[in-house]
Amino acid sequence: MTFALNAWMNPHLHQVEQALMQWIDPQAPADLGQAMRYAVLDGGKRLRPLLVLAAAQAVGGAPALTRPAALRAACAIELIHAYSLVHDDMPCMDNDVLRRGKPTVHVQFGQAQALLAGDALQALAFELITPQDRSVPDAVQAALAGLLARASGYQGMAGGQAIDLASVGLALSESQLRQMHRLKTGALLLCSVQMGAVCAGQPDAQVMTALTHFGEAVGLAFQVVDDILDVTADSTTLGKTAGKDVAADKPTYVALMGLAPAQAFAAQLHQQAVSALDDSGLPLTQTQPLRALADMVIHRNN
Repeated sequence: MTFALNAWMNPHLHQVEQALMQWIDPQAPADLGQAMRYAVLDGGKRLRPLLVLAAAQAVGGAPALTRPAALRAACAIELIHAYSLVHDDMPCMDNDVLRRGKPTVHVQFGQAQALLAGDALQALAFELITPQDRSVPDAVQAALAGLLARASGYQGMAGGQAIDLASVGLALSESQLRQMHRLKTGALLLCSVQMGAVCAGQPDAQVMTALTHFGEAVGLAFQVVDDILDVTADSTTLGKTAGKDVAADKPTYVALMGLAPAQAFAAQLHQQAVSALDDSGLPLTQTQPLRALADMVIHRNN
């Protein structure tokens, strides 16, 4: 069965962009809003919001944009992702000057403003999933906030970044590298799928377990492909500095396994993701967007 990803994706991306433009206030004090908008708008693949919306459709059947919670969750996780990139690029961490094809936030606005912009984006993410207008039920708000907090904090993205910084120049085992990437990159991608499922109701244990396995496989596959692209693509294509992991002597799957084995491992993870969706028991018509997004993760060039 053929599925046209772009036909599904484009209206969803449009709604996410419109919502982000609306919810990131350009009038925040002392030009802080401009730095926040610069960090988020007009760039990025929006994979995490798309996973939220695709998972909500997979569980709920109906288009995800009919659910206010799904759009809010999609934007919230993109704000967390954007804040992490702002901080990750700063001189105290990766010291990068290019992100999404333009100067990084600290280059454009200064380090202090970049730090504050990241802080404000993180706070705004939680504001979005806890609206006071009763458009999202209290139980759903609590579930979303818990998922997002765990995925972005020390048990997830922040913990993974700490391991990454502490591992420069070290030779990690495959299990150590997998754990680092499971936290640093995979946690938010898994969280995207889980948040989407929660937005669509209370999926049973079989569905939630299968979607968790899907999110874990896609999350690790994304990072393996990232490691591959770091050595095979140029900076213009990537929209960020190519070869920076090698230059910084960071542990990667390519460094650990070699290029061809890393590519084979990415393909294996893709198959695991597809098999997880088969195990969910959800109708194929409902899981097609998730399947197509898994394909996009593997075959992307940036």
